[in-house]
Amino acid sequence: MTSNPVALITGASQGLGRALAHGLADRGWQLVLDGRDPARLGSVATELPTAVTVAGDVTDPAHRSSLAAAVDVFGRLDLLVNNASELGPSPLPAITSYPLEALRAVFETNVVAPVALLQLLVPLLRTSEGTVLDISSDAAVEAYEGWGGYGSSKAALDQVSAVLAVEEPRLRVYAVDPGDMRTAMHQRAFPGEDISDRPLPAAVVPGLLRLLDERPASGRHRASDWLVPAVSR
Repeated sequence: MTSNPVALITGASQGLGRALAHGLADRGWQLVLDGRDPARLGSVATELPTAVTVAGDVTDPAHRSSLAAAVDVFGRLDLLVNNASELGPSPLPAITSYPLEALRAVFETNVVAPVALLQLLVPLLRTSEGTVLDISSDAAVEAYEGWGGYGSSKAALDQVSAVLAVEEPRLRVYAVDPGDMRTAMHQRAFPGEDISDRPLPAAVVPGLLRLLDERPASGRHRASDWLVPAVSR
């Protein structure tokens, strides 16, 4: 069993997941990283040679079992980051014309998969009195045209996080809105638009690390609130 803290990050082959993996690795964390694209995940492995990478889709039960097995090798789990997300069709459709199979796929990735992973890994999280970090969105709490599928899935994930915090009071459970970022998913949400004014995911990571360091009570947070000095909050 390793003495270093261990994190599992889903959706770690790009965007915020990849940036957070670098931030935790710099602090000496042991990492198990998930991603759907083997080539992109392989490039992360070259950047973080001590990380364990397991390519696959979090909606696949066999892949989730492989992730759990990779974590078991370390004998502990201190942090589960449910970052893998499905945007849905692009351009974003109205609710009245949303393809139902696509909607099911959004909920499978954004809600069902995090719950399924939690069910596999909660014994280790209980032992470490660890943290669950569920990546949410402002679309979970604001009504934006076209965001009914993704937004409602993130609202459901927020509620899962809130209920988990009540049911598992020894854990820290955070639903975190990272804000707009310059990512491939954000570009898909705004096809043809210039999103170069959005911050890169690496700019958000210090806020997430501060949240993990200070370990406030479980709840919903905005990453931007943790990017300012604590005395100002």
